[in-house]
Amino acid sequence: MSSINFPLLLVIAVAVCGLLALIDLLVLAPRRRSAIAAYQGSVGQADPVVVERLNKEPLLVEYGKSFFPVLAIVLVLRSFLVEPFQIPSGSMKPTLEVGDFILVNKFAYGIRLPVMDSKVIEVGDPQRGDVMVFRYPSDPNVNYIKRVVGLPGDKVRYTTDKHLFVNDQPVAEQLIGEEPGTLGSAVLYKEQLGEAEHLIRKEMSRYRAEPGREWTVPGGHYFMMGDNRDNSNDSRYWNDPKIPKDVLGMVPDRNIVGKAFAVWLSWPDPKMSNLPNFSRVGLIH
Repeated sequence: MSSINFPLLLVIAVAVCGLLALIDLLVLAPRRRSAIAAYQGSVGQADPVVVERLNKEPLLVEYGKSFFPVLAIVLVLRSFLVEPFQIPSGSMKPTLEVGDFILVNKFAYGIRLPVMDSKVIEVGDPQRGDVMVFRYPSDPNVNYIKRVVGLPGDKVRYTTDKHLFVNDQPVAEQLIGEEPGTLGSAVLYKEQLGEAEHLIRKEMSRYRAEPGREWTVPGGHYFMMGDNRDNSNDSRYWNDPKIPKDVLGMVPDRNIVGKAFAVWLSWPDPKMSNLPNFSRVGLIH
């Protein structure tokens, strides 16, 4: 998802607009009142046009004061309650499609300060099976969305024949059938991961997992996988020499953005030349 640091830009915008409003309140407004009082004292009858001109706010201050309450409300909502995202890739198919617009619960895993992302209030922890948005460990300016597979302390194994094990127990899955339009090259399964029952997608001709590959999830970290198991850049494949080997592929708690809980719009056309689609609106499982 987008690499633009929107939270930082929003905080700067709120700070600038708030500063302009404060300067006007403490400095400029008293000057305008003094100028009006001096004018009214120097003439017998004050001209309303002149009074209005003397009382007129500088254009920059006017814009700042107008935008401040709106931006402040957006900052609070986006930082502590709900944040919208758009899905840019097919790594979470069939749960999420390219062009889905989703809503992310920002307080499900704790209240965090904007920009600094430090947790100030404990609320809850990610659960196995949650669909979670997080900042990519190798580039925190990029947001990723995957499903939580491994919790702190878990042992995760993904075999060559595409079976997932957590703590040496196979994750239950039920064959649904081939994905429409793929002529049998891709199949859908219903998977039970924790309390979450959801669909996953496998491509039967592709084998990316290394035989016997296992991961142990360190404390304060999470192991993430996409529902589109053979087309997902996730914890299985991340390789960054700058990250210590004992946490390589893991998402630290400080990188968590929130829990994805609903699709509110789908607009797969990147140019948005067609009408949006509301048929996929609903809760995310």
